[in-house]
Amino acid sequence: MSKKILITGASGFVGFHLIEKAHEAGFEVHAAVRKSSNIKDIEPYVRKFVYPDFNCVDNLVQLLEEERYDYIIHAAAMTKAKSEAEMFNVNVSYTEHLLKAAFDKATVPPKQFVFVSSLAAVGPVKYEDSDITENTPYNPVTVYGRSKKAAEGMIHEKFLHKPITIIRPTAVYGPREKDIFILFETMNKGLDAYIGKNPQKLSFVYVLDLVDVLLRACENNSTEVSTFNITDGNAYSRYAMADIFSETLGKKLWRVHLSYPLVEKIAMLSAWFYKNSKKTPVLYPERLNELTAQNWACDIQLAKDILGFMPKYDLKTGLKASLLWYKKNNWF
Repeated sequence: MSKKILITGASGFVGFHLIEKAHEAGFEVHAAVRKSSNIKDIEPYVRKFVYPDFNCVDNLVQLLEEERYDYIIHAAAMTKAKSEAEMFNVNVSYTEHLLKAAFDKATVPPKQFVFVSSLAAVGPVKYEDSDITENTPYNPVTVYGRSKKAAEGMIHEKFLHKPITIIRPTAVYGPREKDIFILFETMNKGLDAYIGKNPQKLSFVYVLDLVDVLLRACENNSTEVSTFNITDGNAYSRYAMADIFSETLGKKLWRVHLSYPLVEKIAMLSAWFYKNSKKTPVLYPERLNELTAQNWACDIQLAKDILGFMPKYDLKTGLKASLLWYKKNNWF
């Protein structure tokens, strides 16, 4: 009998790949989505779609009692919001409600609850510092990072002795990803732009490697909260992605370095322009903290030792596969 898994955030970028691979691995996949979600691409891999109300613990309890999931992977999150309160409600309160339903209310709790956090919860370190570990002090530099830090804090405070695995991926890329793709669109027009000239150490993880470790986390035998930072194990210069883009697609790029004060003014203008819109801009003042951070390099030895995580893709192999997918599917 196949094991039953609930995946939230199923219609998103990571969700698509996670749903597909969970199905291939033999799980009975249930996907938590919104009524408005586009589910066409994941339909072939999903046994049942569910539409939980994350604001209502009783609604969540009813779902969990009916389905009795072996595993839950909570990948749903808000990465951009018009207010900090909105971000915290989705990323912290929704998570707490689902955990209460799973471990405080349901008669049959899941064997493992995997929470998809983010390296943004920890934040970057100085260029000369050692690689980020699971014990590096929190120093988030965005509201998204603060919301993920708060979610992790809530988990440790209220559910410490429950089988919960926190996965903190760095910047995730791969086919279907839309945020980093904005950079590729700019590069495709021949422009390779940077903020200032200070060196950076960047980290990335290919989406299939992230999916692999998320499914591995379901088999984590720990009965207490455990946390793992996830990257491909390498640190890259700020120019690595553009160099691979140029090599893969045969594009010559014009590399420019914009001054921080100039970009800051553009970000402030962008935020003002969007202040009455339901949408959020690509560039806004707080985002500059993340884009100009000195060091996102990580030590992933703990995930290797405990979860058996062995990344298959470095940036060159993963980015080449992604770029060729974008080109084949006419994204540019």
